[in-house]
Amino acid sequence: MTDTNYQTDKTEKKITPVGMIATTIILAAVLIFLIVMYFDQKHKMVEMETVLTEEKDSLTNELMNMAAAYDTMKTTNDTLNANLEKEKNRIIQLLAINASNAQLIKKYRSEITTMREIMKSYIVQIDSLNTRNKMLTAENVQYRQEIAKVQNTNVQLEKERVVLSSKVETASVIQAKNIVVAALNKKRKETNRINLMESLRVCFTLRENPIAASGQKEVFMRVIRPDSLVITGSPDNLFEYGGNKMIFSEKRMADYLNQDLEMCIFLSNTGDFITGNYSIELYLENNKIGRTTFMLSRR
Repeated sequence: MTDTNYQTDKTEKKITPVGMIATTIILAAVLIFLIVMYFDQKHKMVEMETVLTEEKDSLTNELMNMAAAYDTMKTTNDTLNANLEKEKNRIIQLLAINASNAQLIKKYRSEITTMREIMKSYIVQIDSLNTRNKMLTAENVQYRQEIAKVQNTNVQLEKERVVLSSKVETASVIQAKNIVVAALNKKRKETNRINLMESLRVCFTLRENPIAASGQKEVFMRVIRPDSLVITGSPDNLFEYGGNKMIFSEKRMADYLNQDLEMCIFLSNTGDFITGNYSIELYLENNKIGRTTFMLSRR
């Protein structure tokens, strides 16, 4: 080995440890840089995950509030109620999504923004419907009050009509006045003795009444004995009064012209008369128009 070769080999042996040290230092620096970058990225990922979690929690709370709001949005409109229920179901479906990355969170937020706008439109519709319903309710109350007022007026008018009709009906009754009863013998002379009596004469005047209906009138007479029996020539002698059939003693037709009309009704003595006080009742057109009494004796 020459001196030159020896010097070269010696130089290489000195350089090799220095190179290795430098390489080691560089690798260590790179490793440190990578470790720093790793922890920095990890920190950023933790921060991002925290932000995403907070955002998701915020959106979840917002969805839950929206769902609760939909529960209070009830109307009488079936179609609108169905749409409200549909939107509420969409919220429930979104709550079931486990959004774990920024892209899903962004979509999540977009969905909520859309639904919020939809909710605003429903709120406007519901407010409009509620306002209209209030107006209709007020109108209905007013109509009911007016109807009740009209009904009360009609009831009052009907009462007044009934009263007036009753007054007119009462005023239109033809009354009898100046009722005179006489027992007559065979010579048509008055007597109060039953054994001499041949007939009974009842004379009276139908009063003038301008509002009564004129024309042919049938007057019924009842002669009531002291024992309350009605003297009659036939059990078929019946007339209508107060919704009942009553027996009469005798009757007579009269041509009434709204002026005082004097007339008499005769009843033959068929042996049914007894001593005592008698009552005479006169009826016309379902009304009792007059009454008087008289007495018969045996002497």
